[in-house]
Amino acid sequence: MSKSRLLITNIVGIIVILVLVGFGGYYYYEKANYVKTDEARVFAPLSQVIAASSGQLTEWNVKEGDSISQGDAVGSIKESGQSAAVTSMMDGTVTKNNVSQNQLVKAGDVLAQTADLSKIYITANIKETDLKNLEEGGSVDITVDGDSGKVFKGNVEEIGRATNSISSMLPAQNTGNYTKVTQKIPVKISIEDASDKVLPGMNAEVKISI
Repeated sequence: MSKSRLLITNIVGIIVILVLVGFGGYYYYEKANYVKTDEARVFAPLSQVIAASSGQLTEWNVKEGDSISQGDAVGSIKESGQSAAVTSMMDGTVTKNNVSQNQLVKAGDVLAQTADLSKIYITANIKETDLKNLEEGGSVDITVDGDSGKVFKGNVEEIGRATNSISSMLPAQNTGNYTKVTQKIPVKISIEDASDKVLPGMNAEVKISI
């Protein structure tokens, strides 16, 4: 092998080693300093506008995207000559409108759904093996699929006290085929200065400092 070819081979080999060392160092640093998951979603406090009585919806003053306040009269139901106001139970933005004016409704019908977009937060599912590294107040970097060009800041607000599977747990049965599965715990994370593109139900990724 010529000296020039040997030199090029050595240089390529050194570059490959440096790249591998760099990736290894980056992986170790990330693993040692952060807990990450893409199993996260955007949430907001939700409420419903409910028909308190049966009758004809003679007035209906909201549409999707409207902001309403707790106690606002958003419609009126007429039954047997009497009118009853339809009111909002909390501040929020109408995310789903189920009715239209003059429609017949029954007591208990969900006329609209609202979300308080001023109180958006993230719920992330964290592996039980990573839980020991988390503390409330820890800083978090957040990306949301609906506004993926931005990194939002947040903090760990609450760490769940049970796994997601606890609600489906049944008395143990001795089948002889037990398979251990890593459980996940819901962690509530605040999000600062969320843009209007960050909406309830969107997927998110979080990177929690430890």
